[in-house]
Amino acid sequence: MTLGSKLAWDDTVLPFQLDTSDVRGRVARLDGVLEGILSQHDYPEKVEALVAEMALLTALIGQTIKLRWKLQLQVQSDGPVRMIATDYYGPEKEGEPARIRAYASYDRDRLTDEAPIEQVGKGYFAIMLDQGMGMQPYKGITPLSGGSLKACAEAYFAQSEQLPTRFSLSFGKSREAGGAEHWRAGGVMIQVMPQASPHVSGEGGSGEGGLLLASDLVDGEEEENWNRVNFHLDTVEALELIGPSVSPTDLLVRLFHEEQPRVFDAQPVRFGCSCSEDKVRQSLSIYSAKDIEKMTTAEGTVTADCQFCGAHYVMDPASVGFDAEGPSEG
Repeated sequence: MTLGSKLAWDDTVLPFQLDTSDVRGRVARLDGVLEGILSQHDYPEKVEALVAEMALLTALIGQTIKLRWKLQLQVQSDGPVRMIATDYYGPEKEGEPARIRAYASYDRDRLTDEAPIEQVGKGYFAIMLDQGMGMQPYKGITPLSGGSLKACAEAYFAQSEQLPTRFSLSFGKSREAGGAEHWRAGGVMIQVMPQASPHVSGEGGSGEGGLLLASDLVDGEEEENWNRVNFHLDTVEALELIGPSVSPTDLLVRLFHEEQPRVFDAQPVRFGCSCSEDKVRQSLSIYSAKDIEKMTTAEGTVTADCQFCGAHYVMDPASVGFDAEGPSEG
């Protein structure tokens, strides 16, 4: 795919509501965000694809969090890709961009020729929400299932939130005229408007291993509305999601014009890392002088690298560890 200059709707998340069906959703387009995330690492293409999908899910889910809150998505697995972690930082002030960062941990020699999702083995998908100082962080976990990361996210919302949720995603490498290849992603998330918790049978759901699915949570008129909106979403094409020629608002009209779509202010997102030397020192404050001595290089320094952005920190051993601010060991 060939693209021209940066599109006005790149790196934004547009929230919307379908008034006739009590369904809400978001449209996301990521370009520079993925470049910022992936350029920090030399990932194989299969790992890049998983990180791109996870970042797109994070943008779609994170748009609802409040100012200065932090949302984290995480995959832990026994496969070649052991971990994928993403962070979404809510804007500091109204109108400011949100920030996303991501990284993956993997065994290069265990990667196979199979599809990217096959590099993820058994494990779990987790969502964590940090509301700030003095608030208890929230964490929800669901088993890896369904054959994709988006299926895992859908299962999470069905299990932990009991909210019927659906994602339609597209991501891949694109090329600007005369430029280098880079990753681009786009997607739509739809979700039934939160209401009273639905009645769920104690027999479990119809998903893999008895997990609940969105279809297990709707009935009657709500089920009719949900199925109709999903029917429209099934008509979307990959290039419409990525959006080189179709704006998010045009896409919503094309898909859901019968549902009376109503859009709200778009949320800009940027690549951004929260690491700093002070935070590195804080993370090292749990170590004793003997531990710090083992970490000290031949040049007499302690070094640390940020897994998310690759920032390299070089510190004086005397300034880190719990002995740096307390009495020395006897």
